[in-house]
Amino acid sequence: MANIKSAKKRVKVIRTKTLRNKMIRSAVKTEVKKVYAAVAANDAKAAKAALVKATSTIDKAKSKGVLHKNTASRKISRLTKTVNKIA
Repeated sequence: MANIKSAKKRVKVIRTKTLRNKMIRSAVKTEVKKVYAAVAANDAKAAKAALVKATSTIDKAKSKGVLHKNTASRKISRLTKTVNKIA
């Protein structure tokens, strides 16, 4: 454990930021799973609705710095391509 006061604070700050990032990443994964589940069920309408929500969640994660911009773009691109195949 850290001895210096500023180092102790950094540990606390990093812990809260890590938790925040985990929550955001988890939300992204959940939305992506919903898109793939709708695609697997061949439900185009639900897939498009889930895609819009997933895209929004991924963009928010990108803007908060949790995901790199290229990673976010790649995820959105792959989801869109998958949804367009069944449409």
